[in-house]
Amino acid sequence: MGAPTLAAGRPAPRPAGDFSRSHPWDRNFFLAWVALIWLGVLGGFAPEVAKHIQTHARPYPWIIHVHGAVFVGWLALLTLQVMLIRTRRVSLHRRLGGLGVALAAVMLVVGPATAVVMDRLEFGTPDDNTPFLFVQMTDMLSFGLLAGAGLLLRGDAGAHKRLMLLATLYISDAGFSRLLGDAVVGWLGQGYWPYFAGLYLGNDVLILGLGAYDLITRRRLHPAYLAGVAWIAAIQMLSVHMRWDPGWKVVATHLLGH
Repeated sequence: MGAPTLAAGRPAPRPAGDFSRSHPWDRNFFLAWVALIWLGVLGGFAPEVAKHIQTHARPYPWIIHVHGAVFVGWLALLTLQVMLIRTRRVSLHRRLGGLGVALAAVMLVVGPATAVVMDRLEFGTPDDNTPFLFVQMTDMLSFGLLAGAGLLLRGDAGAHKRLMLLATLYISDAGFSRLLGDAVVGWLGQGYWPYFAGLYLGNDVLILGLGAYDLITRRRLHPAYLAGVAWIAAIQMLSVHMRWDPGWKVVATHLLGH
């Protein structure tokens, strides 16, 4: 199987090490994980959008439509890239890499902008959740760093495809938390860890599942996966902590212009 890369360019030589570049199960595993991301995103957002339409609620701001198109576009591109590798169309996969770079750059602008616009609109309403701005911003920070690392390491197929998948899994928390969050918090109760689980459980199960797959098929974890998971764990714990930090609430209120 050719080196999966979203970025254009000629792959560098594979670094030394005993982590197998490919395994016969890879072609189905990575496609299945992308399908599960789609399930989480659509399962989380589709009912919300349907309810919005059925209740004739106020139209979404234009930036929500841009945000949806860009983020769904990223997931669609990732799906296509996985399919191209699965069908051994590596050259087309590489040619589409530039589109992936451009789309990721747009996401890093549209994501935070959408968060600020919506948080400003909801400020002082029953939906006000100003401190959540930290979670929204760190989602995009983590996506940018993980995807950026994946693009830089495109010559190492094992690192590249794991980092790109981790980047996408991180930002899928928005869908999974809508799908599972209320049920998880209702079952576990209130507090730091129930909130953590409600926010991140769905995508974290898939993140850990990626590691379990490598242990089964390679008997070890890829260094890029280990580094990515360490970063994800640290940022997620910090994000949940800041959700209740009174100092951050003051800062977030000022950032929103109130």
